[in-house]
Amino acid sequence: MSISKNSNYNIQLFQNLNETFENEFIKYSKIIEYSEGSSPFYPDDLLKYFYIVIDGKIKSYQINFDNNKEQTIFIYRRGDMFDTISLLDNQPHEVIYEVLEDCKVAQIPIQRVRYWLDNDKTFNRKFYPYIASQMRHTEELATDLSLFDTSSRLIKLLLQNLDKDNIHKYNLLQNLSNSEIASLLGTVRHIIERNIKALKADGILETGRKKIKVLNLQKLLEKTTKMLLK
Repeated sequence: MSISKNSNYNIQLFQNLNETFENEFIKYSKIIEYSEGSSPFYPDDLLKYFYIVIDGKIKSYQINFDNNKEQTIFIYRRGDMFDTISLLDNQPHEVIYEVLEDCKVAQIPIQRVRYWLDNDKTFNRKFYPYIASQMRHTEELATDLSLFDTSSRLIKLLLQNLDKDNIHKYNLLQNLSNSEIASLLGTVRHIIERNIKALKADGILETGRKKIKVLNLQKLLEKTTKMLLK
């Protein structure tokens, strides 16, 4: 038996698990589906349940209701886990969640997940490297917002989108609207559209409906070099 061979749990996170944990996970998890545009996760709910994305996209974000500006904190995709903060400190996490694409998640009682953290080395070997990657992602977001302008952040994201070793950014832009890209980069849509238009004029990008294709990687890399030399 292997979770990775089970159609409901076919994600990399579950590869090479022992049979005892596989049985435990299937026993306590429940598969739930949510539709695009819904906001099904709330702070109180995340004190009771932990979630692992099986398919689709879900974003967590904050919003300034005075100017309606959004900042996406994380876009969860296949294999991503949340809410790791509430799991670890048992406190409400005041972020907003929205389903970007029809999704399927595994819901697990959070007390059971805490039990695994305390008692199951198999789960720990998967969980702690993952949470470290989330921490690095958050640190990078804060640094980018502080140190780089919008054009530089977009160029960096475009390169990360092509990097197969970047577990949180590879192919992230697939099916994302310009508004969602703007929220991801801490700006507004018209600024992102202006920067994309400039890259298209340079022959670097080609765009379609919710699709971005890099046509000239060398030119994009040259822009990255100039960005770092500023």
